[in-house]
Amino acid sequence: MTHIEGYASLFWTCDLNDDVAAAGAFGASLARTGARGVRMLCQHDGDHPVGVWDEIVEDARGLFVRGRILEVTPQGRMCAALVRAGAMDGLSIGFRAAKARPDGSGRLRVLTEVELWEVSVVTFPMLPGARISAVSLSAEAA
Repeated sequence: MTHIEGYASLFWTCDLNDDVAAAGAFGASLARTGARGVRMLCQHDGDHPVGVWDEIVEDARGLFVRGRILEVTPQGRMCAALVRAGAMDGLSIGFRAAKARPDGSGRLRVLTEVELWEVSVVTFPMLPGARISAVSLSAEAA
């Protein structure tokens, strides 16, 4: 089993789609579902979950996630191997914008309430700073 953690979103940081998550944007969704209601996918492939998120919290920096890639499926084994090798270290959120507004310039969309569906391990995150920051192994059975 491969344990990972990192930031899936950073507050007040523009992504490549000109979206910016406001502090607190994930709070209502997480209050409804908790970490267990958010799926761990690889490359946003909803047909093959690769693990579970044990902790998802908003802190002063952004949306922090901690979870386990389960190596009981071919997709889980491949994802874990790529993460351990450093070939894949991005995180990306799958969501619906429940509430959003334009910023003062009208160029950016400020996400003020997000319905969080999944957090994926990805090669190229939409938010370049959304990265896995720690990887560890355990001998526990998946």
